[in-house]
Amino acid sequence: MSDNIEKVKCLIIGSGPAGYTAAIYAARANMNPVLYQGNQPGGQLTTTNDVENFPGYPEGITGPEMMLQLQAQAERFGTDIRNGWITKVDFSGDVHKVWVNDETEIHSDTIIISTGASAKYLGLESEQKYLKLGGGVSACAVCDGFFYRNQEVVIVGAGDSACEEAHYLSKLCKKVTMLVRRDEFRASKIMAERVKNTENIEILYNTETDEVLGDGQVVTGVRVFNNQTKEKQEIPATGFFVAIGHKPNTDIFKDYLDLDETGYIINAKPGTSKTNIEGVFVSGDAADHVYRQAITAAGTGCMAALDAERYLAAKDASFEVNTATNY
Repeated sequence: MSDNIEKVKCLIIGSGPAGYTAAIYAARANMNPVLYQGNQPGGQLTTTNDVENFPGYPEGITGPEMMLQLQAQAERFGTDIRNGWITKVDFSGDVHKVWVNDETEIHSDTIIISTGASAKYLGLESEQKYLKLGGGVSACAVCDGFFYRNQEVVIVGAGDSACEEAHYLSKLCKKVTMLVRRDEFRASKIMAERVKNTENIEILYNTETDEVLGDGQVVTGVRVFNNQTKEKQEIPATGFFVAIGHKPNTDIFKDYLDLDETGYIINAKPGTSKTNIEGVFVSGDAADHVYRQAITAAGTGCMAALDAERYLAAKDASFEVNTATNY
């Protein structure tokens, strides 16, 4: 145990729309929240060039700019925002213990987890290049499909999420080419049939991505190969969507919190942010494998702060009752 232990009322792990919104609400409730930003301050939105579906921004806004504004708003109400990430936790006792960068030990009355989830990518150099440039690579059709109206796009994936995103894109785009690595879908039959029956979706089976093509600024096409015949072809496209899943950033909590088979934190009581550990709450994509939107993450950040505030209020009331009884 550290010689110097910091004690706080509310600790928020992770930033992004969920973490910053939780901080705003917690700070306004005089909970004096401390927020650690993690290894990707601002979360996934910092890799999003344009955000046009978040209410209150009629002209749109870049993801990094939105995160800076949310951070400033949280700081305005007194949130202590710090660099660093949580490397160890101990939720086994009445005191919630966490360690920052394997050094600083913090004891907190309440914990709000907002660590999010990371989209899985293929790992190609060209894919990462255009992802960072914001020039045509995306892992969220609902977020970015609007920018490709009446254009041709490529999507990689074979599960339910990939089928759902391909179908969504088909309503916006002139043509959607779907790359399926095997000779069949992993998706449920009903989702696979929906894609197969959509006129402007072309499905290429046994097909993988060789390289994302571009002009140095934006995507112009995708070179693919058939993993059976090794034949290559180039597909014209202005957008390249990757729908091969997300990994929730929750490994550090697995010894204490209930997780599903993928790693998403399970809400102990549906409709709340509560986990199976009293005083520990979750918000954002660390528990959401369905919507994964900035606005829904922000909403659950609000819920987590309110749930944490009520938890503390109930503890204080119990303490007051017990003290009065002792007299």
